[in-house]
Amino acid sequence: MSEAIEGDRSFVDKFPEEARIVRSAFLSSFFALLLGAVFGIIQTLHRTDVARIIPSTDYYTVLTAHGVFLVISFTIFFLVGLFTWALTRSLDRPLVNIKITWTWYALMAIGMTMTGVSILAGFVSSIDMSADVLYTFYAPLQAHPLFYTGLAVFIVGSWIAGADWFRTFLAWKREHPDERIPLQTFMVLTTMAMWYIASSAVAASVLLFLLPWSLGFIDQVNPTLTRTLFWFFGHPVVYFWLMPAYLLWYTVLPRIAGGRLFSDPLARVVFVLFLLLSTPVGIHHQYLDPGIAEGFKFISMTNTMFLLLPSLLTAFTVVASVEYGARQRGGTGLLGWLTDLPWRKPEFTGMMLAGLMFAAGGFSGMVNAGMNINYMIHNTIWVPGHFHLTVGTAVALTFMAATYWIWPQISNKPIYSRTIGLFQVVLWFIGMALMSNAMHAQGIMGVPRRTAEPEYSGFDYPTMFGGFEELNIQIAIGGTLLFVSTVLFIGNLVLTMGNPKVSGLADPLPPALSGPDDAPQVLDNLRLWVGIALTLVVLAYALPLAAIINRGGLLGSGVGTYPVWLGPAFDALVSALTPLADGARDAAAALVGVVR
Repeated sequence: MSEAIEGDRSFVDKFPEEARIVRSAFLSSFFALLLGAVFGIIQTLHRTDVARIIPSTDYYTVLTAHGVFLVISFTIFFLVGLFTWALTRSLDRPLVNIKITWTWYALMAIGMTMTGVSILAGFVSSIDMSADVLYTFYAPLQAHPLFYTGLAVFIVGSWIAGADWFRTFLAWKREHPDERIPLQTFMVLTTMAMWYIASSAVAASVLLFLLPWSLGFIDQVNPTLTRTLFWFFGHPVVYFWLMPAYLLWYTVLPRIAGGRLFSDPLARVVFVLFLLLSTPVGIHHQYLDPGIAEGFKFISMTNTMFLLLPSLLTAFTVVASVEYGARQRGGTGLLGWLTDLPWRKPEFTGMMLAGLMFAAGGFSGMVNAGMNINYMIHNTIWVPGHFHLTVGTAVALTFMAATYWIWPQISNKPIYSRTIGLFQVVLWFIGMALMSNAMHAQGIMGVPRRTAEPEYSGFDYPTMFGGFEELNIQIAIGGTLLFVSTVLFIGNLVLTMGNPKVSGLADPLPPALSGPDDAPQVLDNLRLWVGIALTLVVLAYALPLAAIINRGGLLGSGVGTYPVWLGPAFDALVSALTPLADGARDAAAALVGVVR
């Protein structure tokens, strides 16, 4: 079957052109990782006042570069490489047209280069170009048009990549009409379906508002609208980064542990849940925005809590799969099997530590998601402490660890030093534990995020968890360890590329214990799930967006550029829905009375 088809030949032996694409995407990803790490250590040492090699006026250029290169370029380039590998491997067929594949890769590379140049130009005073808008690039901050143009080209490239994968899947389906979708392909397709939905909002924001505004075609925009459109995209993009890590945890990690995936049906359910639930929750990033009604925020909070379900299902399934592998290796006892896992393999240890850190990130994420306790930590350094646990470790460490397993199969070159690799992943875990812990503690103190000077004149932070200065030292040490870990990873990979090619590096993935035939057929009905996902998005965002536009205009207060019929149409919609809402409330009250 399609899930165990490699035989003795490695991926590069079977699909040399696709392997070149995967390697190119990975190298682009790791170049962005290195750039982001350089700006990260500069930012860390500057903010903690350990070493200041830049003026504070350049701090936001550094912060923007750190965010864009890591959370957009590093993650998504790795994703497209990984998904190309996963889809080709699981379908056991090459991509339909490799020229199309190189086209989307080139578009993504060109787009990110344009965006990167616009950011880095901010360091050169003689160049009239800057993009100090941070990763969250909504109004009222404005970047150079090159920044927005590059982002648009990059997103279009990712859309073509998805179309390339869907086209290859459809070609396979015509040849195998009665077969279930292979699990890795199913994961790729559901992730891309979610990406199309989520990225449509940020594409509209860039093309309709931010780029014309930056070019001077329009005088102003509605900041609340651009902010809402960004977070329409900004929260599901977190899962766009995480779902490749989930793919690796579900399909590769059990193999490295010596076993196989516990349940194929549960893995499919998790990815369907992410498709349905990732997008209609973005308003929970806007709890303190005055332009959005509290009721909409409460609904978003409720929706967000449902996202705990796929994470808990993943924890169960992955741990069960790893335990099965350990027991296949001779592990016994209630917890004794843990000692029989391959902890000396960097690919295994890295992914396990990443999963452990993701659990911690989930707990801090619950604080972010709750309306009342979010008020305490909103816009404090707690928030970057949280996403350094999720994208900074659950995603980044999984990607680096998985590279130690995948790279030999896409190049026929063994890893230069697995000992260095093991040290590198452990060092990343220690560095992130130090830095993120201190960020969370400072956030409880009220230390702000996104500022080069976190101390204010005449103000002392309360002494707790060792005090503000001690936590700064902890952040500096942790950030330095992370930078060293990144250098070790890049160096190990560069030395690996210099190794001679060898044979026998294929490592096929076995089928799951509970296979696809145990899953309901409806799980493979992507049209159904996409339709439901779109419906949930409309229910979550139609009224908030209409209210924002009705109150502030499509291009800002007083501009009046939205169609004259929109205001009356919105009023008519509210009038029509009011009786339905009253009827639903009465019916619910009657139902409660019957139950009592």
